[in-house]
Amino acid sequence: MKKLVFLAMFFFALSSSFYAQTSSKKVQVAILFDTSNSMDGLIDQAKTRIWGIVNEINSLRYSGQVPRLEIALYEYGKSTLPLSNDYVLKLLSLSNDLDEVSKQLFALKTNGGDEFCGAVIKHSLNELSWSTDPSDLKMIFIAGNEPFTQGPVRYQEVCADAKKRGVFVNTIYCGPYDQGVKEGWKDGATCSDGSFFNINSDEKIVTIPTPYDDRISQYNDSLNRTYYGYGKMGIEKKVMQETEDSNAAGQSISSKAERAKAKASANYKNASWDIVDAVNEKELDITKLKDEELPEELKGKTEEERLQFIEEKNELRKKYQTEIANLSIERQKFIDEELANRAKSGQKQDDFGTRVNESINKTALSLGYEKEGI
Repeated sequence: MKKLVFLAMFFFALSSSFYAQTSSKKVQVAILFDTSNSMDGLIDQAKTRIWGIVNEINSLRYSGQVPRLEIALYEYGKSTLPLSNDYVLKLLSLSNDLDEVSKQLFALKTNGGDEFCGAVIKHSLNELSWSTDPSDLKMIFIAGNEPFTQGPVRYQEVCADAKKRGVFVNTIYCGPYDQGVKEGWKDGATCSDGSFFNINSDEKIVTIPTPYDDRISQYNDSLNRTYYGYGKMGIEKKVMQETEDSNAAGQSISSKAERAKAKASANYKNASWDIVDAVNEKELDITKLKDEELPEELKGKTEEERLQFIEEKNELRKKYQTEIANLSIERQKFIDEELANRAKSGQKQDDFGTRVNESINKTALSLGYEKEGI
């Protein structure tokens, strides 16, 4: 009887923790990358900005709650992709596995080919599990630099289909604004009530180091030590978590800080491989796991000892996430002040990440979402 009471209290405590903040509302984002030869700069910008995009979405609220984030990735226009599939490849279905999003993004390579914009949009519309809830935010971002009219699929038809399904198609032309208009990229967005932007994809992103970056990095390392893999995927996914930290750090200290902030959010969940998240999400009954499926630290332990261990790591995780979140607020204040100073001197950020964030915020606010600092 005492064991049952203990278990009930334990799971109740976890259900009211940090992880319960996500709502049933979704933000679904599919990003379609032109991976032809000229797009190396675009891919580099996306690698640097991906965690800033995640954090921008995490700052949205619907009825005071954090919407559930799902991201899908496609590449198109590379000659090594099959013509029979319109030179299109789905890299990742709509997923809330943020480490997998990073892994797929950092694995992108460019090559020559033909860029069929209408075709890749059609693939993403038909292959992904888009929500049917009209208040969920559903967006496609397609980036490239060749005429929007190429290929066997008329973009006007797929954009009309997207509009009917409540999916906003946003186009990002990697080149001069007027050329993007001339080549159909603006019309490709407006026909589905989406936004059209142009960027210089070859421009090197200048990040802003802050006095808070090192401390955030230290707490991130501590946060990682609260993750314990279980089952077949445990070891592999734990290694992936650390690899994607390294990928972010390889872009800049700012990118690593942005990733740490994302890992402190309610949308960073790893119940498929981390035993703490799995218990938090009530997706795992650890009493049914075989000893060989458990992390080394829990093998040979009693049921009460296992639960006590998970509870301790859960509390540590919340502590480190809170520290990262608080430092991230101060870090963002520092960055906003620096950006304001640069704007006064005529400097402006204009890249893949800033454009995507502008579009997300504009569309989200029109659907009744609100912004809140994390």
